[in-house]
Amino acid sequence: MEPIAGRYELTEQISAGGMGTVWHGYDAVLDREVAVKLIRHDTAASAEQAEEFAKRFRREARVTARIRHHGVPQVYDAVLDQSSDRVYLVMELVHGISLRAFVDPDEPLPTAWAAAMAAQISTVLSHAHAVPVVHRDLKPDNVLVAEDGTVKVLDFGIAAILRRDVTKLTATGQAIGTSQYMAPEQIRGAQITPRSDLYALGCILHELLSGRPVFTGRTDFELWQQHTSAPPRPLHELRADVPSELEHLVLDLLRKNPEQRPADAYEVYERLLPFLPVSGSPLPAAGDSPVDLPDPTLMYRRPNAPRSRPEAAPAVPAPTAGGPAAPPPVAADTRLRDAIKAAVEESDALLGSERFAQAADVLQEVIVPAADALGAESPRVLMLRLRRAAILFIGGAYREVLPEFDALAKAYARTEGAAGEQALNCRRQAAYCRAELGQTTAALSQFRVLLDQVRARDGDASETALELRRNIGMLLLGEEDLVAAAEVLRPLYEDLCLLYGPEHEDSQEVREMLARLDLG
Repeated sequence: MEPIAGRYELTEQISAGGMGTVWHGYDAVLDREVAVKLIRHDTAASAEQAEEFAKRFRREARVTARIRHHGVPQVYDAVLDQSSDRVYLVMELVHGISLRAFVDPDEPLPTAWAAAMAAQISTVLSHAHAVPVVHRDLKPDNVLVAEDGTVKVLDFGIAAILRRDVTKLTATGQAIGTSQYMAPEQIRGAQITPRSDLYALGCILHELLSGRPVFTGRTDFELWQQHTSAPPRPLHELRADVPSELEHLVLDLLRKNPEQRPADAYEVYERLLPFLPVSGSPLPAAGDSPVDLPDPTLMYRRPNAPRSRPEAAPAVPAPTAGGPAAPPPVAADTRLRDAIKAAVEESDALLGSERFAQAADVLQEVIVPAADALGAESPRVLMLRLRRAAILFIGGAYREVLPEFDALAKAYARTEGAAGEQALNCRRQAAYCRAELGQTTAALSQFRVLLDQVRARDGDASETALELRRNIGMLLLGEEDLVAAAEVLRPLYEDLCLLYGPEHEDSQEVREMLARLDLG
């Protein structure tokens, strides 16, 4: 077999699955072992679809590479072959045992071991969700335990690359995804957020403690119904020695409504702390631990901690009435004008190569001197800031760009009026960011206010109004408010059919959402 990209030699296949194959490889340039994942893509029926897949692959590989944590195998390279339908991720090679090997219905894990697994996964998720990256397919098969007991979470970004983050209600009942670990909002095709990963973590922790899955439907459709409607069986009915507070945590993680789950992975870690060994405590006796399996509690005998929560972004002060007037902008000379032009052209070139972070940095370098010379809310400076924010949004940096969209919305409201096009656009982008970050209540409120304003200006069937109605319906589905979701989605579907026809992709998407309302 020819080396990948002329340098990665594939020596032995490690595993194969629905998402592709993993190979033991060798990097001839840096003289080291690597893991090479060939991501299978068999849905590209046209050159356009193949190109879309290639773009999605590049974006997700770059975003995933931004996760900085020892519990995530480092991404070394992302290779796209010439046909754009086969892609390779070159990663750190991890020697470990699948978490699946720790699940035994006859001999469930010691409580401390199960808590240590979940706590390490929480630590990883706290770092990933801060990017933010949502795993979308967290399950025991995507978790390895290394020889020193360190948990490694695999395949971040793979579900997004393959769009395996939603189920497809096909005639055969074949699911795309892993039904035993899918959150209700994921099954319904609603907004996926970091709390969707927390639901999957609840499924994993329940399984580690009991030795069996949360739900055991005979078909995918039965599993979907159980995840969306059935209460999980309490752990104390399966295992008497599970502490009540640990059982409460599992039940909170498995709430149908994501807003009722723990706020974030950091909170999950804190609630697991009482069940972990204290620093310096002795190793468990041989009879207290599974034979021939690495001990995941070692990390807590030599402590580790999750990523700290980011501090709230400082509010941007608005000019006060009667306060000192802003100094008049200094006239810009041709050097500044040329610098702005060059920065925009360079950022466009970087954006064309999907180098989002660099494109944003190039603009930031010219925004500061432009604001000093022209004024912070001059049209030219606001245009540059909006351009940079849009680039960061496309690159998935939702947490970083949210305060900027909020600030831009206020600036445009002051300069163009609250109902101005750019003010509405920035508030809309801020609502998207909040939805992606799992701030569902705030996102819903913002989308509803925006929809009222857009309806008053453009009517109920404008492109923007239709998109806002769809966003609201998806978020209501995710919150398990099925009645309200139906009230939004049914008239939306009728309007889409009238405007575009029932076979249009937008109509079909909303029709699938409505079909999921019948799951329970």
